[in-house]
Amino acid sequence: MRPRNFLLAAALLLPFATLSTPAVAEPPRLILQITVDALRADLPQRFARHYGEGGWRYLLDQGLRYDNAHYTHANTETIVGHASLATGAYPADHGMVANVWFDRETGALRYNIEDPEVRLLTAGGGVDKQREIDPTQRTARSDGRSPRAIRVSTFSDELASHTAGQAKVFAVSVKDRGAVSMAGHAGKAFWFSKATGEFVTSDYYYDRYPDWVEAWNAAKHPQRYANTDWALSKARSEYLFGDADDRAWETELPGWGRTFPHAYGPADGKYFTTFLTLSPAGDELTLDFAKALVENEAVGQDAVTDYLAISFSSTDYVNHIFGPSSLEAEVNQHRLDRTLAELFRFVDAKVGLEHTLIVLSADHGSPEVPGYLETLGIEADYFDPEAIDRQPAFAALRKRFGLGEELIETYFHPYLYLKRDLIQAKGLDQGEVERAVAAELVKFPGIALAVSSDALLRGDLADTWRMRSVLRNYDPDRSGDVYVVFAPHTFINDFDGLEVAATHGSPWRYDTHVPIIFAGMEVQPRRIVRQVTPYDIAPTLSAWLGINPPSGASGQPLQEVISHGTN
Repeated sequence: MRPRNFLLAAALLLPFATLSTPAVAEPPRLILQITVDALRADLPQRFARHYGEGGWRYLLDQGLRYDNAHYTHANTETIVGHASLATGAYPADHGMVANVWFDRETGALRYNIEDPEVRLLTAGGGVDKQREIDPTQRTARSDGRSPRAIRVSTFSDELASHTAGQAKVFAVSVKDRGAVSMAGHAGKAFWFSKATGEFVTSDYYYDRYPDWVEAWNAAKHPQRYANTDWALSKARSEYLFGDADDRAWETELPGWGRTFPHAYGPADGKYFTTFLTLSPAGDELTLDFAKALVENEAVGQDAVTDYLAISFSSTDYVNHIFGPSSLEAEVNQHRLDRTLAELFRFVDAKVGLEHTLIVLSADHGSPEVPGYLETLGIEADYFDPEAIDRQPAFAALRKRFGLGEELIETYFHPYLYLKRDLIQAKGLDQGEVERAVAAELVKFPGIALAVSSDALLRGDLADTWRMRSVLRNYDPDRSGDVYVVFAPHTFINDFDGLEVAATHGSPWRYDTHVPIIFAGMEVQPRRIVRQVTPYDIAPTLSAWLGINPPSGASGQPLQEVISHGTN
């Protein structure tokens, strides 16, 4: 059993409201859970002036909106947020504490959903090719993907269990971790392989691809973008950031550039599929595949409630490369508006929006780029993690503890890992070394907080919101020896090995603030401004259906939502 302590339990376990099982007036035929990767809560309304009908307008005008929703864990990364949405649990309980963590048993970094016991079904999509063109795969050692590392059940798992496996459960995303986490252990996941330009899955889910998947991939849908551009659809003067298309802080990828139009290039270009994901094309391909899935798997076509999760990834990639206050980010939201409108039109035609419960949220927010902040007079900067072990303070620590070599095993934000074998060989106390390192780290410019795992285990913490957020992110098997929180507006400009304009992952409000919008069925338009959390979504869906909440869920059912699902 993993170690726990009283403070940890007190911080993580929130009392559940006593709810009688709701009498559902009419169960939805489909629960459609949409995740927009890196969608900070203000972005949909910020760019609303050019939206058409049926997309963002449908959600903003006809949805039940929670405009003050925040994650309360510290590491706001993709897998952490997706797993929290799926389970209603804190990372400390679902175990997905980072996109990458250091595996002490193997002595190597581990990619979150990597599973060497399974394999990718598609030949030619292996990890070596993925590493070459996809920075997110550079820590993976195998191409196998599964949800086995998620320690608790998801909402989709509970739905499958409640219906004796009759509910159809699927998840689709450009990102493997965006699909696998939402499908849970009992569903089926598909994601986009940049190596092959196809939607793929692993043999955790299937022995072979369904015929319709092979047919969809054989149609080569991505090639419709070949030798075309991602271009503006309106005059520059009509955009909020129309005069800000060329900013020095934007990432200029060879062949892609940092000004419109952005050329996709030929279909056989080395980075063609990567460019697709750095633009609205990634979301549009995700929708196309999801539509084929609904049609061929007859999703939402019977009395048993089905579940489809779609995670749109383009916003995250665009924000990383150009920043959320860029012309590219603005144009991307307009295209996402059209993608959402087409999704809702399709679902209405195939299932009926009156039979579909929709919930949209995000896995995390998005920070502004330091260069942009500085134009407003706001101090901001990047932090160089490689400088940590070169600081005089660490030389003093090595001298203090009699260590004659580097003390740090590795640093992969937000975790610093120490050389435990060396510490043990010197007969030193691991906790004492951790605390000493943390005490020195907070003296560094740009570091606001450093917390040792020893302090987290012992409960030796100040009762502040920052400490609680770190505690909710702590897993004794996967977390590092010291958790590092940068100061506000201080960032690493690294995204899995690629130098980028902006990187999320902090407990500050720009990274925790996400939208929560429910729509469809009997949900009535309303705007709620009290603070809620995305952990509330999975328990709310469970309460609507009157089924068991996920096993590790800490969130509360949102009463304004479930009141529409009861008699």
